[in-house]
Amino acid sequence: MTQRIALAVVALIAAVLVLAVVPLGLSMTAREQTSFRDDASSSARSIASTAEEALSDHRSAVPARDQVREAADRGDCAVVRDRSGRTVLAAGCSPQETADGARLVPQVLRSGEERSTQADDRLTTAVPVGDRSDVSGVTVLIRSTDPLHDRILAMWGWLAATGGGALAAAVLLAVGLARWVGRPLRAVDNAAQRLGEGILEERSPEVGGPPEVRRLAATFNTMAARTEALVHGHRAVVADVSHQLRTPLTALRLRLDLLTADADEETAAELAGAQDEVARLSRLVDGMLAVARAEHSVPRPVPVRVDTVVAERVAAWEPVAEERRVRLSGRCRPPLTASIGAGDLEQVLDNLVANALDAVPEGGRVVITGTRRHDSVLLNVVDDGPGMPADARATAFRRFGNPHATGTGLGLAIVHRLVTANGGTATLEDTPGGGLTVTLHLPATRRAESG
Repeated sequence: MTQRIALAVVALIAAVLVLAVVPLGLSMTAREQTSFRDDASSSARSIASTAEEALSDHRSAVPARDQVREAADRGDCAVVRDRSGRTVLAAGCSPQETADGARLVPQVLRSGEERSTQADDRLTTAVPVGDRSDVSGVTVLIRSTDPLHDRILAMWGWLAATGGGALAAAVLLAVGLARWVGRPLRAVDNAAQRLGEGILEERSPEVGGPPEVRRLAATFNTMAARTEALVHGHRAVVADVSHQLRTPLTALRLRLDLLTADADEETAAELAGAQDEVARLSRLVDGMLAVARAEHSVPRPVPVRVDTVVAERVAAWEPVAEERRVRLSGRCRPPLTASIGAGDLEQVLDNLVANALDAVPEGGRVVITGTRRHDSVLLNVVDDGPGMPADARATAFRRFGNPHATGTGLGLAIVHRLVTANGGTATLEDTPGGGLTVTLHLPATRRAESG
């Protein structure tokens, strides 16, 4: 944003400078050219006025000769010709200049008007000697345009230097302005990013920048403080509920155990059923608390080796699988790295493997595979159990969404929440030949980061 603001201001000032300096330079150039022609014409008329005394009034030609020499001393070529075109006075002229000036003499003699031409690096001016109705001769003044070009070049140089200095000052001003506005906005953006990553105590500084940006930082800090208080309050409630519910359930189980020891066979059977319900209620409470924690958690993604986590979870669940006579295996092509919150992938795999082992009969299999697809990691948990009907798959990721679930019905809800909170997706599909396939798309870590 700082670059965009600076470029916008610099572009605006550059446009203003161009619109101001270029017309000014063109105007000053035209004025210099006009002044140069007027000065040459004035010098030629002055010589013609003096030469008229010699050609028309037959007076001494010395004053005219002096003026012609003065013109030659200034670097000009001055020639005075009579009515027949014969050269009367000349000084400082080369043969080429004399020939160039001779071309204008007949035109001036016929019209009695001043003529001038500019070619290459010379300005040629021819003025009549005497009145228009009685032209007695022609004065030709040829002047080099190099001084004119030098002045114009110097003028454009000064204009360019002035414009460049103004543009440099504008760049400094634009960069300072952009940093003044952009630095506090970047601070707010960084604070918002860290808050989104789960650093709830993050705040943005409220100093520097325009008043609107300072108010934005103050509003963000107020929002962050309320979010932190809300999350901490919810966590405290979850912990209190966990403690308050588990304690009476544990006490109830102990009482039922004591009653079962002294009860007759029929009463013991009823009490055993009550114990099973208490155990189910305990699992349900644990599941609800796990869902609440997952729904209100704010993961901070870190690079996680998916192949390593899969191998660890397969090794951890292998004793359970062997006890139930189910084949459990994992096939991931290393290195396979995903960007996910610490511990989230382990919890996801534990829930999926537990659900699969509960559903697969003896002799069945559960396979975990992982591959990389472009910018994501594709993780599949495949079983050959009874599968899941289409209507059940449509609501399986909701809490208690699967009415056919043998457990609490919260495992897939936890999986869905943890995966989506980390920017991934989870889907349920039929396994070819029978069974259920859970497909997870997790954000992949760039190879440079994973290395």
